[in-house]
Amino acid sequence: MAPAEAGVTLHVEVALGLAPRRVHLVRLSLPAGSTVRDALFAADIWSMDDTLTLQAIESGEWTVGVWGRKERPGHVLRDQDRVELVRQLKVDPKEARRVRYRAQGEKLPRGIHRSPKT
Repeated sequence: MAPAEAGVTLHVEVALGLAPRRVHLVRLSLPAGSTVRDALFAADIWSMDDTLTLQAIESGEWTVGVWGRKERPGHVLRDQDRVELVRQLKVDPKEARRVRYRAQGEKLPRGIHRSPKT
């Protein structure tokens, strides 16, 4: 950790995406000069998921970012930063849309509606 200025604290939020539509938020006060790694350890995110380790972050299993931008664990934080930790995608979003489109069937012209199945 970089030397902190006397009495200056950063207010940081750590967001962890554990599952789809499930986010765990932790608000922290850290000394000035703290890094992303410091915020992750202060939030104690390691106890929330067995697969979550520093090695998993460095290998790319999990991605860490600040306000949606990918950052390295040594990135120095600023006041009001939001550190985000997300899993890798299991399905390509483009492919998921294609599958949904095929399941929907053929598109009908505007104004024509399918009769409900009875």
